[in-house]
Amino acid sequence: MISSLRQPSIGISGSDFVLRKIHATPIQPRSFLPSLSKEKAQRSVVCVQKPLHLASLGAGSFGSVKNFESAKNFGRDDLVKCGAYEADRSEVEAAGTPSVAVNKVKIGIYFATWWALNVVFNIYNKKVLNAYPYPWLTSTLSLACGSLMMLISWATRIAETPKTDLEFWKSLFPVAVAHTIGHVAATVSMSKVAVSFTHIIKSGEPAFSVLVSRFILGETFPVPVYLSLIPIIGGCALAAVTELNFNMIGFMGAMISNLAFVFRNIFSKKGMKGKSVSGMNYYACLSILSLAILTPFAIAVEGPQMWAAGYETALSQIGPQFIWWVAAQSIFYHLYNQVSYMSLDEISPLTFSIGNTMKRISVIVSSIIIFHTPVQPINALGAAIAVLGTFLYSQAKQ
Repeated sequence: MISSLRQPSIGISGSDFVLRKIHATPIQPRSFLPSLSKEKAQRSVVCVQKPLHLASLGAGSFGSVKNFESAKNFGRDDLVKCGAYEADRSEVEAAGTPSVAVNKVKIGIYFATWWALNVVFNIYNKKVLNAYPYPWLTSTLSLACGSLMMLISWATRIAETPKTDLEFWKSLFPVAVAHTIGHVAATVSMSKVAVSFTHIIKSGEPAFSVLVSRFILGETFPVPVYLSLIPIIGGCALAAVTELNFNMIGFMGAMISNLAFVFRNIFSKKGMKGKSVSGMNYYACLSILSLAILTPFAIAVEGPQMWAAGYETALSQIGPQFIWWVAAQSIFYHLYNQVSYMSLDEISPLTFSIGNTMKRISVIVSSIIIFHTPVQPINALGAAIAVLGTFLYSQAKQ
């Protein structure tokens, strides 16, 4: 921490003689600064019309601080010894407002990038699932693409390789299990219903978080938190009842995804205490472990034969463009999640919750426009109430 001192009308000298010349009445040097009359060859006058940075501070017989002479050089009556260096005013002012402005711009860039990447992912993911209804393989490919991207980044030193140990991977395993279940369940949901409907149901995640924390972990919350669950649950129920293309598998997939991501957050908080892995590398490790968990289940549930037959059908209907859709949904899935985890390193949980709420709105609106999803007024009202409840929850939770 840099401190500064300004006294524009006083000159401070290291000599008794100079002090007497400046002030009309003699000043007892021991009442202000230690006498340095024995060091006439090293007289130095400090101008304090500019700010002084305090470099070190020591108190007489109470001992010395770093960069000070030993205690034997202090007199018995010495009160304070201070080391300082002169600086321009601009140097002091630069430590204030610009950093705040830069931080706000940085957060704004994170949010804009996060929302944009998420919208693009959801669009391409739905395009792929409409032409190729194999959500287990689609989920596996998105994790595989992200894992490959990070392995290349580490190998080429584009990104710093994380320093991990066996304990790190043990603590990450339950997080990866929950992440895998949540990812697959959300993809299954989007393969059966509209993207907007999936995200409306997923906006009810705070309700699952409170219920799990209350009945499983024994945590209690303020009354406003419980009250904020009323519009969340009511809005999601209203949207589900009035959904024109309602599908039970799609609805249950979104609900399971909510529950799984709640447990992911709980395990993540417990497992990452004291770990020094950045948000970007943490998600990369999470992707790699989730890929290892998901791959055998994807093969067992769907299998290479179904994938090959579905690929031929999709390629004949869509053309080579289908390959780009698969690559795009895989790349953008990793990028948007990576940016969200990087955001957690820079912003508060409250700011992140608000950003997550706004992300839902951007995805719901953009998917309705792009896919021409039919929406009844009562359905739109339910979605608005659910999203509003999520926002109120983020406010009450803090």
